[in-house]
Amino acid sequence: MAAQAMAGLRLKRLPQIAYYDATGFEDLHISEYVIVDTDKCREAARVVIAPQQLRMTTVGETLRPILRRATAFDLSQWQQLRLHEEEALTLCKEQVEKHSLPMRLLTAEYNFDGSHLTFYFVAEGRVDFRALVKDLATLFPARVELWQIGPRERARLIGGLAPCGKELCCEKFLSDFPKASIKMAKDQDLPLGPNAAAGICGRPLCCLAFEQPVYQAAKGHMPRVGEAVVTERGVGRVIARNVLMETVTVQLEDSANVTMRVVEVKRVARSPHGGDDEAEENEET
Repeated sequence: MAAQAMAGLRLKRLPQIAYYDATGFEDLHISEYVIVDTDKCREAARVVIAPQQLRMTTVGETLRPILRRATAFDLSQWQQLRLHEEEALTLCKEQVEKHSLPMRLLTAEYNFDGSHLTFYFVAEGRVDFRALVKDLATLFPARVELWQIGPRERARLIGGLAPCGKELCCEKFLSDFPKASIKMAKDQDLPLGPNAAAGICGRPLCCLAFEQPVYQAAKGHMPRVGEAVVTERGVGRVIARNVLMETVTVQLEDSANVTMRVVEVKRVARSPHGGDDEAEENEET
């Protein structure tokens, strides 16, 4: 199989990077716009990884080719269309109310030449919107599609700030959603109240999956909360631990609380039946 030049492109507002055959466009630079075909329609895409940054490589599947560079007219037309997306969304909401459909529209999105218009929505279950699409086809001179998305996709589409105060990872850079679970929150000693370890999507925080390997590596040499330990000040029980700082807070027999490094405490022999860390190994959401 012959080697080919590739470029990494970002389509629309999503953070995923799609790789395209850049044969004939090896001189593309970052932030240039090109025209490509997708599964849905023809789109304008921004170059985020230039061909010069990727070695000529042999790929196991045929990549779609870059069709051409985007012209100033393409980009101007696209910008004008985006100014009309809010108006399109309002018209679609009116039609949703007319048909009394149990769905909540989130946003409208034109492709670069206005030939394709997509409405994104959320709903509790499946929605029969065939009659709605017929009415929308009479309102817009474009192919209209409605896409139902889940809570995580909704958060990525709308955007916002995570509990850490930074932009959502899914909006900023994630190309896919990592598998995060409540068990990870337990491993990381996070509060487990309602939504305590959840993002604005209501699902477990994606960052739990990124940090899990660090906590798993630390679990082997750190005592659990509730475990008896011996310190230079006497016997006590662990009431808190900071995995990243590698410290534990111990309540001594005289009720005094002291925080010390893990290497300064000695663990009492553990039960052969294991503990909480093992008991909840398979609990996920």
